Amino acid sequence: MIMRKKITLNTTILLFAILVVGCTKSLIPGKSLKGVGKEYNTAEFDYTYVEALRQKLLGNYGDALKYLDQCIQLFPESDAAYFQMAQIVSETGDLKNAKVYALKALSLDEQNLWYLMTVGGICYRQKSIDSAIIYFEKASKLFPYKTDILSTLGNLYTENQNFTKAASIYETAFKKGSMNEEMSVSFIKNLLAEKKYDEALTQAKLLKEKNPDEINYTALIAGIYREKGDSESATKVYSQMIEDHPQDGVAQVVLADFLLNEKKYDDFFTIINSVSLNNKVLLQDKIGLFSKLIEDKDIIEDKDGRITMSLMVLEANYKADMIVPLLRVDQLVKTEQYTEAAARLEEIIKQNNENYYAWEKLLLVYIQIPDYKKLMIKGEECATKFNTSFFAKILYANGALENGKYQLALDELKKAEILAAEDKDKMLQIYTMRADIAYRMKEYDNAFEYFDQAIKTDENDLTVLNNYAYYLAEQNIRLKEAGIMAKKAVQMESTNTTFLDTYAWVLFKQGKVKDAARIMEEIIAKAEKPDAEWFEHYGYILKKQKKLEKAAENWAIALKLDGKKVHLVKEIENCKR
Repeated sequence: MIMRKKITLNTTILLFAILVVGCTKSLIPGKSLKGVGKEYNTAEFDYTYVEALRQKLLGNYGDALKYLDQCIQLFPESDAAYFQMAQIVSETGDLKNAKVYALKALSLDEQNLWYLMTVGGICYRQKSIDSAIIYFEKASKLFPYKTDILSTLGNLYTENQNFTKAASIYETAFKKGSMNEEMSVSFIKNLLAEKKYDEALTQAKLLKEKNPDEINYTALIAGIYREKGDSESATKVYSQMIEDHPQDGVAQVVLADFLLNEKKYDDFFTIINSVSLNNKVLLQDKIGLFSKLIEDKDIIEDKDGRITMSLMVLEANYKADMIVPLLRVDQLVKTEQYTEAAARLEEIIKQNNENYYAWEKLLLVYIQIPDYKKLMIKGEECATKFNTSFFAKILYANGALENGKYQLALDELKKAEILAAEDKDKMLQIYTMRADIAYRMKEYDNAFEYFDQAIKTDENDLTVLNNYAYYLAEQNIRLKEAGIMAKKAVQMESTNTTFLDTYAWVLFKQGKVKDAARIMEEIIAKAEKPDAEWFEHYGYILKKQKKLEKAAENWAIALKLDGKKVHLVKEIENCKR
């Protein structure tokens, strides 16, 4: 089973620091070109550095990094070269190395504004808000007149729930007369976070009075009413806003979002097509609205076909986009219409064979169906076509694994390991899959060695803990360890039926039959969708309790749910003798 970490985006604050694109003071900021007993060739350095920047602008990041590395060789104390390297690797998503390079640049010029903000921005992207605050505080002390830094720092304090510090920043700005519109909005958001709705509303209305034509401030006022729970006042503001600005993108988006939030679906579907066709509305805002719609449990079934029709309108307006057509797929997946989702994805890929997102989603849908034959066939095509994609190779390997092509799966995992480099999450997946392959090949010692490597990589990964415990229980070895791991997984995710089933099975193997039976009874009673594995396990537990008739009943259910469990036919016959 492949488990991918859900990645979420935090849009509470926008750190302009991570968008800095190369504001250096000079080619070699404030440094002498003299090293230890050696002078550096300034002309050669300048030429190499300029070439690095040219390659960076062309998007040739690998070449740019090579030239920058040459710059470091020529002049080891070039903070500018390290800074450019930080930006490039940050752009590619390698935040770990980006931070190393940025910190090196900062160590060479500790009062450089751009370096401080870049390090702070990277810390924020790494979800280390406390560290980000430290660097922005330093920047603020060095450049107290920079209101954009103060505004960002205030937002960071708010997100970190340090409302007092955030308020002190805005209070200082008020006294100095440096409170601009951006800081005013941040101040209002801080008040909202503190649930000081009336004060936030007062400030928002003052902001609107100074800027009567700014529709965003009208939307802010309506949003405060929403937060306050005053739906009636919010409706009045939104209605007036759309009446005054019927074609304005902001007005349409915030109204649509409000209607969806209030579950006023008829009104929502009246406006959503206008939003889809309005070229003044950002595509990301349109996608955001539809994504929220698809997540709405009260409307997702789409019995009237309104979601489908609205999505088709959006698709017609963005025929070349790779993400928009996948929204209808998301709707099908959300309602567990996996076969239909696969057919739609196959159609999308036929229209645009270069749509990697559709390929990856198709392979994941094949796992849900499940259709491992197609997973392997299409997985090979995807992994070949997108030969630098780690996940394409992992998914192909998974298809090969499920079809019993173990060597093929292992070969593909070798390629995936090269792409994984030092990424721990990716290596964790590789170790887990290798363990699964080794276990199925009955190479149990190898399987458990791979699980040990996985545990060393992340001792709290629930999938690893669960699978390791289950396989140990199946082999009736190290049951005490298996129990510890299974219990840990359950404690961390107490409603996960897969983990509960494993824990019950380990308890059964340990001879704790009553405890195992109790857990299985709870799983079967509470679960919305039955699983053949549960009834098979419960059958063995009942057999141990000498409740043969009930054991046979549960095995019969397991066999009905999964016809491949033919071994249970003999177990049922034995119970009837």
